[in-house]
Amino acid sequence: MEEVESKPRRSGGRTCCICYQRRAALKRPKTLEQICRECFYDVFEEEIHQAIVSNQLFKPGERIAIGASGGKDSTVLAYVLSTLNKRYNYGLDLFLLSVDEGITGYRDDSLETVKRNEIQYGLPLKIVSYKDLYGWTMDEIVKMIGLKNNCTFCGVFRRQALDRGAALLKVDKLVTGHNADDIAETVLLNILRGDIARLSRCTSITTGEDGPIPRCKPFKYTYEKEIVMYAYFKKLDYFSTECIYSPNAYRGFAREFIKDLERLRPRAILDIIKSGENFRISTTTKMPEQGTCERCGYISSQKWCKACVLLEGLNRGLPKLGIGRNRGSVNGRKDSEETNGGKSIESKGCGTLDF
Repeated sequence: MEEVESKPRRSGGRTCCICYQRRAALKRPKTLEQICRECFYDVFEEEIHQAIVSNQLFKPGERIAIGASGGKDSTVLAYVLSTLNKRYNYGLDLFLLSVDEGITGYRDDSLETVKRNEIQYGLPLKIVSYKDLYGWTMDEIVKMIGLKNNCTFCGVFRRQALDRGAALLKVDKLVTGHNADDIAETVLLNILRGDIARLSRCTSITTGEDGPIPRCKPFKYTYEKEIVMYAYFKKLDYFSTECIYSPNAYRGFAREFIKDLERLRPRAILDIIKSGENFRISTTTKMPEQGTCERCGYISSQKWCKACVLLEGLNRGLPKLGIGRNRGSVNGRKDSEETNGGKSIESKGCGTLDF
């Protein structure tokens, strides 16, 4: 008797592999597990909680500034940290801290999202701007420097602006939404650039502990795709447009490479981070010594911090001053004196960089 061919049974993957009760709604990019939304929320939040607890990121009573750009990472960070703070009684005072770089059609729109988050999560918001701190907006800088190397200015100025905003809020720590993908990209970038100093610290979940305001990355082991899924399922209010000035940023090439690796092997991101953690710098390697900028007092391994060098170039009409490794030269020649007037650059004012 000929066997009747039966329809193939649906695989058990249709049911959540954690609770075995609800229908699976997604496949986790990190583990490829098929789970329901409720279990996804639980494991997503629990992993971040464990990262916070196991690394002792916070102490009860601390004031914490959340770097808020309005994007998916910082919006999810604000929501989750606020949720965990209440659920596990961390005892933290949370604040939102945003930087207005002065990019028309991008940052002005994203800041509107942050202002809504301020109301939605009940967290006080502080906004600091490039214009107030440096006397320049990114729109003005791009007009002078062009689309090449503009990210150098923005990255340097933004890092310092966040620290200065955090100082104004008198917080104990600053948390940022850097995720596992970001950290893996940074490991690769520092290898490609041969930047030993940054390579030795870029995988640390807390940095700047020897400085006035340490920085923490609760999303160190959290995949970008899962952050997007969480924001989507929770219907969080975030701004999704990419910066209009960074289409050819060097980091973008590392990002594409990471995505290709992830498609082949999902654990590649965590493996790269693990490799970065295990790098050991030779004891014979000369590392830069940490000091302070003579002009603005910011942390620097040079006489002047990078922000002051870049700002000096802008104010003198020499925007390429400070780009690349030859910080003290422009177009191959020494630039210790003005071409008209002969004054040393050390005699110039630093702009509105004070707290």
